[in-house]
Amino acid sequence: MRRLMRTRACFFRGRVADRAELAFDSCDLCFAAPPRPDLMSTVPETSLRPATTRRAPFRVAALRGLGVILPPLLTVVILLWIFRTVVYYVLDPVADGTRYVVAWVVADIHESLPNGRPTTDPTVVQLEGRDFKQLPSEQFIPLEVYQTVSRSPGQVMMPAGAWPIYQRYVEIQYLPPPIVYPIVLVLFFVVLYLVGRFFAVGIGRVTWGLVEKIIHRVPLVRNVYSSVKQVTDFMVSDNEYEFNRIVAVEYPRAGMWTIAFVTGEGLLDVQTAAGEQLLAVLIPTNPTPITGYTALVRRSEVIDLNLTIDQACQYIISCGVVVPAHQLFQPELGLPSLAKAKPENAG
Repeated sequence: MRRLMRTRACFFRGRVADRAELAFDSCDLCFAAPPRPDLMSTVPETSLRPATTRRAPFRVAALRGLGVILPPLLTVVILLWIFRTVVYYVLDPVADGTRYVVAWVVADIHESLPNGRPTTDPTVVQLEGRDFKQLPSEQFIPLEVYQTVSRSPGQVMMPAGAWPIYQRYVEIQYLPPPIVYPIVLVLFFVVLYLVGRFFAVGIGRVTWGLVEKIIHRVPLVRNVYSSVKQVTDFMVSDNEYEFNRIVAVEYPRAGMWTIAFVTGEGLLDVQTAAGEQLLAVLIPTNPTPITGYTALVRRSEVIDLNLTIDQACQYIISCGVVVPAHQLFQPELGLPSLAKAKPENAG
């Protein structure tokens, strides 16, 4: 028993001594001498700077390649989308309607031929010196029509009815796509011209006014039509808008400048209350400059910018990343004088 107690006491004293030694070591570290400047001067300066992250060469090259390829690729994609939209909503319906009319004129379809003479082919009969092919729908069409469609390139399966076969026959024989699409396109522009000339005269305006009155009486249609008409009138109207003037206005608070497009003069009542001439401006939103807010601002509180519409749109769409070269700040030249920075506004 005494040996066991003596052993435990020795073990306890050893643990206490170890902890005390660790405590003294930590105190030595705390009160250690500061680093010597002469020794610090031998340390390389690059090792004292924080490590900076560097982009991998592959990533940089890939981003540069993307910046080169993306603009023409998006241009091609947008042009193809516009072309496919015109084809789907304009060319195809007009071409299908034309084929339908031509097929209705030239169609020679018989539900039965009781006077027809049989031939070696059980599905072919003769009538007045012409061969007619019997279809799975029990209809008869001329044999040359059936053979023309069946032998056409790209024809995998023959339609079961006579009418689809005749529509395909008209497409092959009379109205192939390489011919019908240019003709439909020309006719489309001719119709646009004739419609514009018709509604430019008095009777056309009266007729269209009656049509618009009917449209405005339909609850849901009138809301959509009114919005679309305002946009289209602004885009295709012959009225001259002062939209080639780019200005900077303080918005949404003083000291914060925003690019705006001048669209016209301010309202007379507001100008009378303000006591000076106002401008109507469109304050665009990023990244779509075609939408935004209309505001009336004092002419004396706007700054005319040396920017074109394209340059202003690029600046807005890129959220300020794409800046024209002549608008870049050059430190060696310094800031221009206040008189040059704010051009005089015409009263």
